Amino acid sequence: MKEIIFGIISGIVASMGMGGGVTLVLLFSLFSKVSQHVVQGINLVFYVPTSIVAIYLNIKNKNIDYKVAKKVIISGVIGACVGSLMAIKINSDSLKKYFGIFLIGIAIFEIYSFFRQYILKPKR
Repeated sequence: MKEIIFGIISGIVASMGMGGGVTLVLLFSLFSKVSQHVVQGINLVFYVPTSIVAIYLNIKNKNIDYKVAKKVIISGVIGACVGSLMAIKINSDSLKKYFGIFLIGIAIFEIYSFFRQYILKPKR
């Protein structure tokens, strides 16, 4: 049952473009006993259908710059290959720690961006 709830929450977050996969990994890591490698594998499988729906809707709404998308896709495939090879060689506990550090880095960046945009920026 919790897997269904995790999927719904992650699907909602993913449809808003806010990292449904990160949410899915976080929920599984905190509330289940599944290893980090399995969680990340589930996340990759989860990503395919949710991405197809998001791609379809964004094409329909003309929200895709195909020149930029082509560059990002090519570099993303290369990065995915390198990252997958690296993840296979890292033990599950270390992988979980690296993922946590990555999330903390993102959180710090987002908080900094918020303050820079809304607090430090002079009002017009």
